[in-house]
Amino acid sequence: MNVAIRDYRMNLEQLKLKLTAVFEPAPEGGYTCHFEELPEVFSEGESLQEAKANLLDALTQVMEYHREEARKSGVPGAVREELQLAAS
Repeated sequence: MNVAIRDYRMNLEQLKLKLTAVFEPAPEGGYTCHFEELPEVFSEGESLQEAKANLLDALTQVMEYHREEARKSGVPGAVREELQLAAS
């Protein structure tokens, strides 16, 4: 196996994406939430569990939107590779 390819795989396996979710009590009850690192991703929920589920759903929707928008203006011949990051 090519050394560069082996090193790439090792680095990808070591990569961990960490986001900080912030849950704040809402005056009307429940919680509002967002990611500190991605302020455009926010949501709410009646409980912490619901707020977390809604926040993860919002993250998925934002990522899908950006992916679709990027592909509209993609450069011909560009190489795309989806990388899956496991939650830690």
